[in-house]
Amino acid sequence: MPVDAAVTLPHETQSRVALADVSVSLLRKLWEQYGPLMFHQSGGCCDGSSPMCYPAGDFITSDADVLLGVLDIAPAGGASQPIDFWMSAEQFAYWSHTHLTIDVVKGRGSGFSVEAPEGVRFLIRSKLMDSALPFE
Repeated sequence: MPVDAAVTLPHETQSRVALADVSVSLLRKLWEQYGPLMFHQSGGCCDGSSPMCYPAGDFITSDADVLLGVLDIAPAGGASQPIDFWMSAEQFAYWSHTHLTIDVVKGRGSGFSVEAPEGVRFLIRSKLMDSALPFE
């Protein structure tokens, strides 16, 4: 069952980001190796358009980024393990009407994302939202 992110954007009630089951399992493993994690999706070319996973704080966000949600991968009854999902504001302007699910596929993505040594990469699957507020 997918894990939906907590809503973080003002005036919204619907989650914009979720984790596929396989992503939750991988992220728990990565959390054990690297500690707290974060995602950033820049919208650049090539692997830059894929969600990149970093140890929390290793990628510096700014006013040019939007926090789309906070995912929690804690097992039932376990301590919270929050993972922020950030996207560049410019990219979010294009994706403002989509819900994103973070999935895992075989193959190597960017060497900068912590899952790369596992022989897999994170991938975004998107679907149109029924109602989304335009990004301002």
